[in-house]
Amino acid sequence: MTDAPLPVSPQPAALARQLRRLATLPSPPWLHGEVARRLADKLGPIRIEPAHWVDWSAWLGAGVDPVAARYPEARRWVIEPTPALSIRSTDAWQASHASPWWARWRRTTPPVITMDALHPEGWPVDGVQMVWANMTLHAAADLPGLLAHWHGLLDTNGFLMCSGLGPDTARELRDLYRALGWPLPTVDFIDMHDLGDELVKAGFQDPVMDMERLTLTWPDAESMLAELRTWGGNVAVGRHASLRTPRWRARLLEALHAHCCRPDGRLGLTLELVYGHALKPLPRPRLAAETRVSLDDMKRMVRHGGEKG
Repeated sequence: MTDAPLPVSPQPAALARQLRRLATLPSPPWLHGEVARRLADKLGPIRIEPAHWVDWSAWLGAGVDPVAARYPEARRWVIEPTPALSIRSTDAWQASHASPWWARWRRTTPPVITMDALHPEGWPVDGVQMVWANMTLHAAADLPGLLAHWHGLLDTNGFLMCSGLGPDTARELRDLYRALGWPLPTVDFIDMHDLGDELVKAGFQDPVMDMERLTLTWPDAESMLAELRTWGGNVAVGRHASLRTPRWRARLLEALHAHCCRPDGRLGLTLELVYGHALKPLPRPRLAAETRVSLDDMKRMVRHGGEKG
């Protein structure tokens, strides 16, 4: 018997529905682009120079420009969680790789696939050297499974860069809903220490966690809610079970103005950003009377052992 999901756990069907909606946005969310820039700043001290990297949930993640600026020679592979987002990434790739009229006979396949699809032609045999996953941690119904998937994409000594919303995000809004007796408006976002533990469980090594808090402001409640919808929607298991009425929305807008108003007259919300970085270590088989190692892992151990020599 499995434990029932917590009321503020993500519901897979709701997550899928929100991703379909976000795929229809005219452009990636402003916030995601800003977080991508901040995550890219953390690449500076890393000495590994990827030959191949995966841009996970690339269209919403909006990280291609800052990563390409850091690793201009690396080959980028895009993996999207849904077919609709794969279409957006494919369209974006084709727009940025448009050939002049005299070379349109050349056809290049966009390096875009949907999660769980077979690796495309040219995929590195041993995996990529970096998985970049910006603003994805809070949109995972099965975070351990997702981390294991990322681990499997990496070559030995490859590394993961990830980010997402932390538990202090929208605390003012959560306090307001609690005071009104409503179900909470968000899932429970992962704490950076818990993320570090999950990375180790998934097989990563030397996780480095970081966080920062920002305060975003808007001129009114309508603008605030419109911005929040570009980040996603409430996908918690215990959210309101049905659509809200115009009267309920009017009450929400009034409550937001009363609860979130700052001294300057603007409405503000706290935003906590969580960042993670970790390495995929050389496989270490457990010693026993009889130890079995897969052929692929044995090849990696032999190859990387030779490189160190």
